[in-house]
Amino acid sequence: MKFQIYNKMKKVKYLLIIALALILNATTYAQEKKNIDLSDLYERPTFQTKGVRGMNPMRDGETYGTIERGEFNIYNYKSGKKVKTLFSFMELVPEGDTLPIRAYNYILSDDESKALFLTNVNYIYRHSFTADYYVYDIKTKSLKPLSDNGSQRLASFSPDGTKVAFMRDNNLFIKDLNKNEEKQFTFDGLYNNIINGAPDWVYEEEFSFSQGFFWSPDSKKIAYYKFDESKVKEFQMEEFQGLYPEWYSFKYPKAGEDNSVVEVYVYNLENGSTKKMDTGEETDIYLPRMKWTQDANVLAIQRLNRHQNHLEILAANATTGESKVFYDETNKYYIDITDDWTFLKDGKQFLITSERSGYNHIYICQLDGSNVRALTFGDWDVTKIYGFDGKEIYFQAAKNSPTERQIYAVNLKGMMRQIIGNEGVNNARFSNTFKYFININSTVTKPYEYTLYNNKGKVVRVLEDNHELVERLKDYNLSEKKLIKISDPAFVMPDGTTVDVDAWRILPPNFDPNKKYPVLIYVYGGPGHQTVLNQWDNSDWDWMQLLAQKGIISVSINNRGSGAQGEMFKKMTYLELGKYETEDMITLAKYMANQPYVDAEKIAIYGWSYGGFMAANGITKGADYISTAVSVAPVTNWRYYDNIYTERYMRTPQENPEGYDANSPVSNTAMIKGNYLLCHGSGDDNVHYQNAMELIKSMIANGVQFDLMIYPNKNHGIYGGYQEYGDGECRMHLFTKIDNFLFKHLLDK
Repeated sequence: MKFQIYNKMKKVKYLLIIALALILNATTYAQEKKNIDLSDLYERPTFQTKGVRGMNPMRDGETYGTIERGEFNIYNYKSGKKVKTLFSFMELVPEGDTLPIRAYNYILSDDESKALFLTNVNYIYRHSFTADYYVYDIKTKSLKPLSDNGSQRLASFSPDGTKVAFMRDNNLFIKDLNKNEEKQFTFDGLYNNIINGAPDWVYEEEFSFSQGFFWSPDSKKIAYYKFDESKVKEFQMEEFQGLYPEWYSFKYPKAGEDNSVVEVYVYNLENGSTKKMDTGEETDIYLPRMKWTQDANVLAIQRLNRHQNHLEILAANATTGESKVFYDETNKYYIDITDDWTFLKDGKQFLITSERSGYNHIYICQLDGSNVRALTFGDWDVTKIYGFDGKEIYFQAAKNSPTERQIYAVNLKGMMRQIIGNEGVNNARFSNTFKYFININSTVTKPYEYTLYNNKGKVVRVLEDNHELVERLKDYNLSEKKLIKISDPAFVMPDGTTVDVDAWRILPPNFDPNKKYPVLIYVYGGPGHQTVLNQWDNSDWDWMQLLAQKGIISVSINNRGSGAQGEMFKKMTYLELGKYETEDMITLAKYMANQPYVDAEKIAIYGWSYGGFMAANGITKGADYISTAVSVAPVTNWRYYDNIYTERYMRTPQENPEGYDANSPVSNTAMIKGNYLLCHGSGDDNVHYQNAMELIKSMIANGVQFDLMIYPNKNHGIYGGYQEYGDGECRMHLFTKIDNFLFKHLLDK
């Protein structure tokens, strides 16, 4: 009996041991986390966030339209219920055809009775393209081509929906939809010479607009730009395709060189006349914006001097062409051009943002020029205007912190209220009447949440919270992206005061403070830009996590010259691009080297575009502290870059030669001591391949060894160009190259 009891106890003990082992194994298995690899970034959307896209606010202000499973459906903001289907894409069958067109995008007329659909889209530059447009009558369900005479650009309905204006071959046309008649009203358009109705390359890139004609509110006139680029020098890019590569030429005004001569005209549909607007005798200026006022015969035109520090707004009589200045602003540095200007329905006042107080704020001004009055005040920046509902202006601001954005409203008396105060970055999409809006909120640790609110800040319902991604992230071996402040006496302002800079840091998983880790500094650095925000980062967060898993610390700062901290902080880099920003990267490298967990001999820097310029400066001027650098598509001397961007911050090379050359990587390659990888697309129409070639020439002349990767025909984003290889393959190749380079020089013993 005792023997049987003993055997039973022994058996139970054995089973308990097995059970415990299984539990421990299961726990260990449950605790195992996946590592990220490059295929998660570029071959499958492992960490892609979901959004609420295509929500088109409808005219009534109570509904929005969205594309779902091939239908354009209308939903009620408040209830979330479907109201109706406006149209189906399967209905888009041209007369005489049996299959629907392959629609790329759509544009609704103001009265929502018609739609324009785009097919066969071919990009010219980053924003401009040609396409075949079709006009769809929603009531009759008929689809007709806009024109049978060739592809079009920039097609847009008249406000009354009876006509469509468009551009073809640098000229402007109108299609009368009721009469089915097409009429051309400019005739001198010529490639690389005259452009009617669209900006030239540099306006499109640096003043951020692609359409250069605008219907008057009464549908009786069209105001349009004419660009005479005949004196602008051409830049040539070789397209490596076929047995004999071809050359592509386009007008590109580099710093200090001639610009297009820009004029504004108004075409009158009723009498067929065209009138030139008086913008002054000086032609070496910019006309970066124009907009119809509430008066259908008065056109507002912004006039900016070449130094971009004197802005005037003209009121031009569309019938006579006569104009007068009603707004005048000067700045000792430069004035940023935005779309934050609105004409009030009273026809007497308008709203605009300005940094005249040292911070960006909202002002209300009289159209007769008699008064300019601030509506917002304080040591913080307004960062975006959403619109005006007749009572309040809705806007975004960095009021709580330079790394945060909240949503506010202010009335015309200057009484301000906070609508959304959620932690992190908030951005709003308002309905047409501003009664409702979708708020997009995130932090560095929380992916985007899309929530519908009313304009009092009350939640209506959550539309998307990315909970699937949040759950998926739990399966991966990830590190916290942590916001920190860095103090150093080197962060000094022009008035002698020192500032703490905002930063983020990602430590490796299972970080051991007793070990020594290499560091990668992530940089952009350009004027007004911030790499440190309390928001979810869809661009490089997953790559930084991959580096962390390999044992590399990543860090970034909002250097002097970045935005949302007032004019002094942003504009102190004036005339010396790269000087203070590079000093700040060196200070950051020193700061990290002094941390007990950092290997001071293995500090790297990486950046793209302006960040590539900064990385090149890091491995030259910062060679004593930064041992490894990766530059992608860098500017290597601002003499090679376009004049609108460059002269805004540097003036011309003729006026400021020392400012151009002292902080140019091309001038300083003899300083390079460490490891340098240079990557560029040969089809980059923005930061030309020439920048890489000039840097290479300088490094060879100074006996500097370096690594190089050129991507044939690829543009500034190393996307696009001829498709000998796909964009996904290209990105995989690029970051495999970058990773292998960093691992070799930061991780190998």
